[in-house]
Amino acid sequence: MRQRCVLAALLVDANRSVSVDQLADRVWGDRPPQRVRTALYSYLSRLRTALSEAGVGIGKEAGGYVLSVETAAIDLHRFRELVGEARGAADDVRAEMLLEQALGLWRGDAFGAVDTPWFNALRETLAQERIAAELDRNEAGLRRGRHGELLAGLFTRAGERPLDERLAGQLMLALYRCGRPAEALEHFRRTRHRLVDELGIGPSQPLEQLHQRILEADPALEPPVPSAPPVPSAPPAHPGAPSAPPRIPVPRQLPAPPPVFTGRGRELLRLSEVCDVRAEAEAEGGGETVVISAIGGIGGVGKTWLAVRWAHENMARFPDGQLYVNLRGFDPAAEPVLPPVAVRGFLDALGVAPDSIPVDLDAQTALYRSLLAGRRVLVVLDDARDAGQVRPLLPGSPSCTVLVTSRSRLTSLVTTHGALPLPLDVFGAAEARELLVRHLGAGRVEAEPDAVEVLLEHCAGLPLALGIVAARAATHPDLPLAALAEELREAATRLDALDTGDLTADLRAVFAASHRALSAPAAELFGLLGLAPGPDIDLSAAAALAGLGAPRTRVVLGELEAAHLVQRHAPARYRMHDLVRLYAAECGQAAERGRRTDALRRLVDFYLHTAFAANSLVDGPNAPFRPELDPPAAGCVPVRLEDPGAALDWFDAEYACVLAAQRLALKQEWHTAVWQLAWTLIFYHWRGAHFRDHLRVWRAGLTAAEQQGHPPARALAHWRLGQAASHLGRGAEALDHLGRALAVYEEAGDVPAQAHTHRTLGWVWEQQGDKEAALSHARQALRLYEGLGNPFWQANQLNAVGWCHAQLGRFEEARDHCERALALFRAEVGRGAEASTLDSLGYIAHHTGRHDQALDHYGEALELFREAGNAYDEADTLANIADAQQALGRTDEARENRLLALDLYLAQRRAAKAQHIQDRLDEVGGTSDGTR
Repeated sequence: MRQRCVLAALLVDANRSVSVDQLADRVWGDRPPQRVRTALYSYLSRLRTALSEAGVGIGKEAGGYVLSVETAAIDLHRFRELVGEARGAADDVRAEMLLEQALGLWRGDAFGAVDTPWFNALRETLAQERIAAELDRNEAGLRRGRHGELLAGLFTRAGERPLDERLAGQLMLALYRCGRPAEALEHFRRTRHRLVDELGIGPSQPLEQLHQRILEADPALEPPVPSAPPVPSAPPAHPGAPSAPPRIPVPRQLPAPPPVFTGRGRELLRLSEVCDVRAEAEAEGGGETVVISAIGGIGGVGKTWLAVRWAHENMARFPDGQLYVNLRGFDPAAEPVLPPVAVRGFLDALGVAPDSIPVDLDAQTALYRSLLAGRRVLVVLDDARDAGQVRPLLPGSPSCTVLVTSRSRLTSLVTTHGALPLPLDVFGAAEARELLVRHLGAGRVEAEPDAVEVLLEHCAGLPLALGIVAARAATHPDLPLAALAEELREAATRLDALDTGDLTADLRAVFAASHRALSAPAAELFGLLGLAPGPDIDLSAAAALAGLGAPRTRVVLGELEAAHLVQRHAPARYRMHDLVRLYAAECGQAAERGRRTDALRRLVDFYLHTAFAANSLVDGPNAPFRPELDPPAAGCVPVRLEDPGAALDWFDAEYACVLAAQRLALKQEWHTAVWQLAWTLIFYHWRGAHFRDHLRVWRAGLTAAEQQGHPPARALAHWRLGQAASHLGRGAEALDHLGRALAVYEEAGDVPAQAHTHRTLGWVWEQQGDKEAALSHARQALRLYEGLGNPFWQANQLNAVGWCHAQLGRFEEARDHCERALALFRAEVGRGAEASTLDSLGYIAHHTGRHDQALDHYGEALELFREAGNAYDEADTLANIADAQQALGRTDEARENRLLALDLYLAQRRAAKAQHIQDRLDEVGGTSDGTR
């Protein structure tokens, strides 16, 4: 049995070296025999003899063993090759054929009954790959019109995996196409109940949309004619038609390279050698895994500088871009970056529209890996806490390279993903001296050899400490190095060690000596910066923290920058190394309590008031539940933003700091600021689909409101939590929060709040598929709005009621309400606000056979969306125009507008919408003359 395990452990990594320790871990896990290496060598010897007759060899390399064999002879590798080829196939016929071949290689569970942690984890991974291949095969078959042949198998698999929403959607579609829509709807109902009962969540948006389309008997769901291999289409005749998806943006996210860099030649060479080996393997048709290098070492040893230096020197290797994220795994003042946040940042950098980013982390990761497939991209994951934080961020394509820096060893990443560990030690004497020379010049170093020896001794070869000492000396050219050395001696004898696990009294002495040399304003700001929330800070926020004007604060920050105690990593933005920040925080805590509390209050007020002003610019004066802010604390000067573009730029730059400010306010029990900060982020969260963050900030807001005993704020938090939960597919949770909010507002007699809550309840019930309940709440909201004297709210709700009627097929009532909304918008609100209502009227006209009238309404809506620069709604309206033109027989015009819509959908990465348009184009012909 063990001998077979050794063979399997080698076959999984065929043609790659597997170390003795890896083999032992795979075969025995945490229960190795006493003489594990002897047993392992015995099994390897027997395997060599047994396999030699088949021409398969087991060779020894430095530190490990390699089983040399054609990968096509191993089912696991052949399966993966076939699946990869299928996913790149040009047509569904070939894709389905390849997937059938891949699935035909399976014979029960992988690795039988072998029971070790490594085999168990790999078995589960392979089971998920098998399921994904089955689902891909089903999709290809459904696109080819083979729903009848697939139906029995889909029933069986759905019984085995009742919570698999993708599988549920495939079964629903097959049932519908087989003329069994009632059974399709019943399966959706059962799936929804299971999801709610067992997981506490509602169905995903795609499954909800499919359910809605089945209810509406969407013609696009009708089966295609079972297909033979397609004939290639002629080139598009329309000059604006995309021949391929638009180019994914080339991200350039690397930080600036270190200004002074020395040593690390061996490590730089090693990183390049690994990439060279990968390139050779690719050229020979190999290279099946992502190259990962894990740079490890204590804080301040220069891990980030090495990664960034190598990345800049080797940018030519990665023509498709460089992604970078600081995961803040060991940041003393911030929580580690969660994988969904990091993946979301990468998807934004890769040009994915917010509406197209899935909610589920696995789906986000799959999209991220799909976008990187086949592209030469460098991914730098800086300051990782552990392997678990890294794994969701790893690309799946061997064309990519990953650099990870961490104070942890990341052993499991080495084991499971073949990462190359690259440990960094402190500098030796020669490298440390060279760094001082690079900073100070050879003459000054050679002039005071004894003092230099003391400096080197106390810096202990740590690049961070060397850089700080050198900066101190460089900014004080008249200061003898002997005086600086004496300061370090004194500080080292009287300062305790920082409790960080990897810092010594000497390093703390370096910080203390630099701190004592600062002017009083710089020393005070240094301590306050250590207490400030957020990963960095800009000049205006630092001025509020210091209570100084921006010009004076710029001078003080310049002093800190010259001392290497802060880094200016972007124009007017500053950050600290995390070890420096630990010391700064200690200095800040030692300051007088009232002064530091006042400083932090000014900073929170800075973010609150600036975010409030920014939100007012982008969301307008009609945003509901608009709070009244108290004046900012004395000494706090919020940023003055000129227009919506500047407001959105400010949110993009300061988003992490605003979130951190809210956490600080919650910790300080500044309750009002907590929920008011959450309010300022409503538009930004909705615009960018940051629904998980929205849940987090409003949970904090709810906590603050409950501790404050503030019923209106508590109800507001429930209202926002209800909206966010609905967007995340948590329908029951959404309705519970909204019900709590409504109860508070009814008890208080707050009519506007009741109206807003009923409006939201109508929207949530529509998402839940209960259109009658949606209409009921929409009507109640309208009745309340009509007495409030706000024409914008009233017109918006007239449109909402009209839309609900239209969804129920009550088109006369729908038209009446939408026309009243249009008149009110035009008379009371002003041009531009009526665009969505015009789109609703177009929908109503189209579905009542008035296609010319639909085109008029859609055309006006399109003009307004374009005036506002609203490309998102422009794409939807172009698609609607095409449907109306198609109904009128104006096929060429419909095709042209579908191509324009398709171009926008692809640019916005709205895959489902793009596929729908492509399907419609395929139905009516691939070119303007209808030829195929």
